[in-house]
Amino acid sequence: MRNNALVVLGTALGAQAVMAQTRDEEYARLLERLRTPNKHPELVVEASYKKDTYDALAVDCPFVFRHGDRFCMTFVGFDGVGYRTGLATSTDLIHWEKQGLVLGRGAKGSPTEYNAALNWIVRENELFGPGRLKPVKGRFLGAYHAYPRPGYESGPAAIGLCSSEDLHDWDLEEPFLHAADPDAGDWERGGLYKSCLVEHEGTYYLFYNAKTAESPWAEQTGLAMSSDLKHWERYGSNPVVRLGAQGSFDDRFCSDPYVVRCGDIWAMFFYTLSTDGRARDSVAFSRDLLHWEKSNEILIDVGAEGSIDSRYAHKPAVFVENGKLYHYYCAVAPWPARKRGEVEVGEIRGIAVATS
Repeated sequence: MRNNALVVLGTALGAQAVMAQTRDEEYARLLERLRTPNKHPELVVEASYKKDTYDALAVDCPFVFRHGDRFCMTFVGFDGVGYRTGLATSTDLIHWEKQGLVLGRGAKGSPTEYNAALNWIVRENELFGPGRLKPVKGRFLGAYHAYPRPGYESGPAAIGLCSSEDLHDWDLEEPFLHAADPDAGDWERGGLYKSCLVEHEGTYYLFYNAKTAESPWAEQTGLAMSSDLKHWERYGSNPVVRLGAQGSFDDRFCSDPYVVRCGDIWAMFFYTLSTDGRARDSVAFSRDLLHWEKSNEILIDVGAEGSIDSRYAHKPAVFVENGKLYHYYCAVAPWPARKRGEVEVGEIRGIAVATS
């Protein structure tokens, strides 16, 4: 009996090993398709550097999709008070033209009094598909977050839903996810950040990054789920993408999830922060949207001194056209001259792209 049990156990372990090897090989093949070594040397969307504009000081957090006969990008602009959301369009995915503000601040005392950051609109899941938006009940459905105080990402942000018929006028619901919720974990008590909303087989998966309350804080990525967009439940094994070991390139942050499907595999692009003070983009893989395996590869690294991304290369958004992958990210570099256009800035923060 004992020998038979050992044979059964050995067979099971052998099957698991084969499955793990097959999975690793599939992930490796996909990873090859996701590499984008060719950086465009200039920012493709940058701040206006004009006083009293929503994007006076910086632009950040791209989200790219196809709409009609054009490519579109939502992004957040920072004016010194907080975030507001703009829209840009393109015909070639390199040259972008701003179309103006699409989500401004709310009334005094509202959740968006100081910040209104639209980060995601429900889209077709397949990365290697057309990349169109996927209407929900006849409207475009987005996820936004808002910080409660003026300043750059000041205070513990909350996450809510919004909807639109034309991408220009958005109706906002009250935030439904907060750092102080009774079911929130210690990993998110310091505040929530950017979210990504995916619909799959009737379930909505909201991925979001959040920070701990202590300083210096850590950021990791978690998940909340809903079947009706009204009742949300945090995943019991949050966070789903956790920090790497001390000394690794992701030992402080695993943030800003961007989740798309690649055939049978889900890919979560995210950015990392290391104790070396640099932010970089990476990717993790999953079969079920719940269990994620990090690739442990830097997809977009910081550039050399003097380049547009010498400080940070982070906050990913990906899009494929004619087999070519465009990996957009927020590029940050110091600006020692201080004066830029009509405003003073200590860094240049804009949107860059790298291609396969």
